[in-house]
This record gives sequence, structure tokens and C-alpha cells, in this order.
Amino acid sequence: MKLSFHGAARGVTGSCHLVECAGKKILVDCGMFQGPREIEEENAAPFGFSPGQIDVLLLTHAHLDHCGRLPLLVQRGFRGEIVATPATHDLARLVMLDSAYLHEEAGKRAQRHGKPGDALYDTMDALDAVDRFGRTARYGVPIAIAPGITATFFEAGHILGSASILLELSEEGRHKSLLFSGDIGPQDRLLLNDPAPPEGVDIVVMESTYGDRDHRPLGNSLTEFYAAIRATLTRGGNVIVPTFALERTQEILFALHQGAAQNAIPRTLPVYLDSPMAISATRIFGRHPDALRPEIAAMITSGRDPFGLPGLKVTREAADSMKLNEVHGGAVIMAGSGMCTGGRVRHHLRHNLPNPDSSVIFIGFAAEGTPARAIVDGANEIKLLGKTIPVRASVHTINGFSAHAGRKDLIAWHNRTKTRERTFLVHGEEKPMKALAEALAPARVDRPRPHQSFEI
Repeated sequence: MKLSFHGAARGVTGSCHLVECAGKKILVDCGMFQGPREIEEENAAPFGFSPGQIDVLLLTHAHLDHCGRLPLLVQRGFRGEIVATPATHDLARLVMLDSAYLHEEAGKRAQRHGKPGDALYDTMDALDAVDRFGRTARYGVPIAIAPGITATFFEAGHILGSASILLELSEEGRHKSLLFSGDIGPQDRLLLNDPAPPEGVDIVVMESTYGDRDHRPLGNSLTEFYAAIRATLTRGGNVIVPTFALERTQEILFALHQGAAQNAIPRTLPVYLDSPMAISATRIFGRHPDALRPEIAAMITSGRDPFGLPGLKVTREAADSMKLNEVHGGAVIMAGSGMCTGGRVRHHLRHNLPNPDSSVIFIGFAAEGTPARAIVDGANEIKLLGKTIPVRASVHTINGFSAHAGRKDLIAWHNRTKTRERTFLVHGEEKPMKALAEALAPARVDRPRPHQSFEI
């Protein structure tokens, strides 16, 4: 049996792990590397294995850094089955098609400027990847992958449909249980159930994004969020919220819904959701109430909209998005991307960052090298859309909304697994990964490097 790491090894994005057992090759995730422009070369590079030899791909969840290179995998020869939860199936289709469109548009822009314009993959590649989805996984129900290989999906609490995946492996009389955490959510989320890993596993591959720190309690974060909105409205500015289309957008909509009901913010506050993908993702949430907390599911099944607001306006068309430049104050504008590396939020930042009356509220992780990280770290100016923009708006970082477990919850999750042999830490920057490794002592902990392989 062999385990190798081809993404999110000594880094945060690009999750991709390969298991070889009983003559089969099982891939867990195939995500996009995200960050500075140099990352484009890493995404286009060889995978470190032959895509055509992969038998089955198990997908933990639908974030781009876990599913974003599936179209490329298919383009390069993968013809196996993709297994995921029903919600992950729906969301991954949305994410991959959106990513393909962005790659095509980037290619066209490059060609207009006389540069090579080959897209990493296109819409047809994304549709081909959608066609590879086969059986759907239900939490706690084993799926036979191949003789001697069984996969069971468990609630990860990260985004809708997210899962930790337990592989039970048998080869030549040897048996191993191998658990992939995927991304682990914190306890007591607004919309999702808590993570529920299995107990008594041999080996764990575990994320470590926030291995060195905890988040603020959610209640405190909601209080800070509402206060930042009220203060900005008093000054007459706009609130810009760079959002991730999956989960974070829906949590913020629900938080605004609650805040309006509790008079923590004006009931008729204009809120613009300027993200076609987030709009579609919110509709997908309504199709999967079984993947949400019972009280949220009850709202949906009874016909109440947990994401509805009196002042909510959605803007799918680019022309409607451009009209938001005329909104000079008094509104909340939510747009992607969460790390400000692309999407419509860049235009809203360009128009609002120079305004000291406005605010930017970051509610998620900002990777090194991204515009979001630069703003969070206190940059006086940033480069956006080819122009240097001064940062005069108030900047708030409210990490209680994070979809990732903090240090305490990560340690508690690992303790629940009762791992018997060894733990591999992935999906983290050097500092938090090292801190978590030290916290898990005396457990045996490895921090694999890209393309490193281990006998298990």
C-alpha cells in the first residue's frame, strides 16, 4: 500500500492525494492551486501521476482548491468514476463550469494583448468532468470501491455536502484504515452540522489551516459584524464583503437575516449579492435541506427562506454589477472572490477602498500573495485591475465566520479519531502546520512535501 501527496503538501491549496492498493489507484480530490500569478504554472504542470491510470476519484467537497483541476484531469486522460455526496455533486458542477468560463475569458484577454492564450481547460472539459460523476455517497454508508477497498463518507461540517473520507484497505492479508479529513469545519456553525469523524483509525491525512490559532466565538463575531455595518452606515459609506460563493455567502445572508430580525441592523438595509455563482449556490442549498442543521432544514421545508432579506437584490448580469459603482453609500455589497484574486469584488474595492467612510469586511482565510492578504496585513495601497489603489477604507477581519476549524477544534477532531499509527498534516502554511504537529505530540506526525510518497 502506498500514499503520495500531489497538492496541499506544505501549502494551503491544490489538494490531491493518491492511494495505491490491491492493484487500484484511488485519488482523493484534485484541486486548483490558488494564489499569485506564478501559481498558473503549477496548475498546468504534470500531476505527478498518470491521469489515465486513476481508477476512482473520491471528492471531499466542492471548493475550487479541491475540485478545480478535475476538468484538466479528464482532459489528460482520466476515465474513472467520481464519487461524492449529492450536494457536492451539484456544487462541483457549478464551480467547475464557472472556473472553465474564467479560464476561457483569461485566454481571450491574453490573445487580445498578443500573448499566448491557451486556457488551462474549457467548458467542454468541465462538462466531461461532470459526466464522470457516478455513485453518490451518503454519510456513514460504506461504498465498495474495488475488491479490498471500501470508502465511507462522514460529515466534515465545512461546506454543504463536505465530507471526511475513510478508506478501509486490504492487500495480501494486510488491513489499514486511512482517513482523509478533507477540510474540517468548526463546531456550532450557523447552517451546518458539526463534524463527526469515525473513531479508531490507523492513519489520518489532516488539514492544518488554522493549526496555530483559534477563531473568535461566533456570537462575538456576529456582534462585531453588525457593529461594523452600523458604523459604516453612520459615516455614509458602503460595506464591501469579499465572499466565497459556497457556504460563506449563505452564512452571511443568514446572519444578515437574523440581524434584521433582531434590529441589530436596519430591516430594509440594501444588500447586493453580486456573484452569479453565489446566487446559484444559494439555490442549491435549498435543494439539500438534509445536509443542513435541523432547524435550518425545517425553515426550508416549511417554505421560509433563511437567506431572504427585504432589501436583498441579486445581480447576475455584468451591466447590473457596473451600476453598483453608482451606489456611493448606505449599502452592503457582497461579491467574489473571497481572496480578491478575481471576480467582481475587485471593481467594488477599486471604487470603495479609497473612501475612508467605507469598510471592507474579510470573513475568511486570505492566502499569502493574494490582494486580500495584503489588505489584511495593512498595505497602504494595492494593485487592482492594473491600477494602484490607496487603502483608506476601514478594514475588518472577522475570523469567527471561518469555515475551517481553529486550533482547539482541530485537536479535538484528531482526538476523536483515536489515530493509532501516524498523522500526515496537509493544507496549511508552515507556521500553523508546525504548531499543530507540536500540539498533537506524542502522536507520530509527518508533514509531506510535494509528490512525496510513503509506504503505509
